[in-house]
Amino acid sequence: TAISNDSDFSSEVIEARVDGVEAQLGEIMAGQFSSSTTMSGKAAFITGYVDDDNETDTDSITMEYMYQLNMNTSFTGEDNLYVRLKAGNVGDHFVDSAQGTYLSAGKNTTDQLRIDKIWYQFPVGDDLTVWVGPKIENYYMLASSPSIYRPITKQFTLGGNGTVYGSSTKAGFGAAYTQPTEDPSDGRFAVSVAYTNQNGAKSGGGLFDEDGKSAVLTKFEYGTPQWQVSAAATFKENGWADSYFTTPKGKSRHASGSETAIGLRGYWKPETTGAVPSVQVGYDVSNIDDAPTGYADEASGWMVGLMWDDLLIDGNRGGFALGSRVSASSIVGGGSDELDDNSVWEAYYSFKVNDGVAITPAIFGGTDVQAEGKDHTGAVVLTEFKF
Repeated sequence: TAISNDSDFSSEVIEARVDGVEAQLGEIMAGQFSSSTTMSGKAAFITGYVDDDNETDTDSITMEYMYQLNMNTSFTGEDNLYVRLKAGNVGDHFVDSAQGTYLSAGKNTTDQLRIDKIWYQFPVGDDLTVWVGPKIENYYMLASSPSIYRPITKQFTLGGNGTVYGSSTKAGFGAAYTQPTEDPSDGRFAVSVAYTNQNGAKSGGGLFDEDGKSAVLTKFEYGTPQWQVSAAATFKENGWADSYFTTPKGKSRHASGSETAIGLRGYWKPETTGAVPSVQVGYDVSNIDDAPTGYADEASGWMVGLMWDDLLIDGNRGGFALGSRVSASSIVGGGSDELDDNSVWEAYYSFKVNDGVAITPAIFGGTDVQAEGKDHTGAVVLTEFKF
């Protein structure tokens, strides 16, 4: 009996100590991140070169980096506070949007870790999602992406990073409605609206500054998980400029002009991966109001992208894209844009080493992008570590 009593006593002591440890652990956890906060990230090593007819001695091989952290916090289980931190020392050609050699993995913060994006996203009912944030781009406030092609150079992002989805990280807000369906494989439509203003963070301007450079994007889409077609319209005021508008000086949009840009997108994915590629197409056309003589009043551009998942080896991926960057198709007072026949392309093959590491050799090039008769070619090996 004595032994039994001692055992009961010992059990009670152990339970009391465990309860005490749990209480202390709860106090510690209360001072840490919310249990609903998750973090992921990636690092990229960029090794390559660009040979440019516009410059000399540009074929030096460089090695640069980009580092990114993504933090997601939910307070209700359905909302999300998103913060992206970035650092990098990528320079020269690999962050050159005018030439088209800006890499999707490129970033130059002079080695400083900075807040790159921050916004809050929450549902309203079952079918409507709302975004608001001091650092956000219009294409993050969409029911779904208009493109499935994964680019090496930014100019092929979003089915063509031109005048419709071309944006900059500024203050804004938006909403997207998605039609509910009983079967996820059924076709459904969605509509998205987003507003951004480049003066949104300025005390002398403000989010609704009439003289500020503002943009309103509206996207209509219909499709299934296998295919989608969409049309988008962007209305830009007070000379909102996009660095992917390829025109020589004097023919770009006027500093105080407004613009209406229309973007058509479509994609299709095969039911099985391997030999048959996914297909992505995009076309942009713009009309610029009140453009003075010598400036563009119409512009257009296009792209076609092919992507093979599980090409040759499961987990590997190949891609090829070809297009023409947005250039002037009409100039006030007559004349033509010497860059209206520009062309750009890229090709790559991505090796999946494991779930966290991928190595992607790629080549890319362009003609008549910055000057008529001037070409550029480049090659890069992108090593990405995801965690």
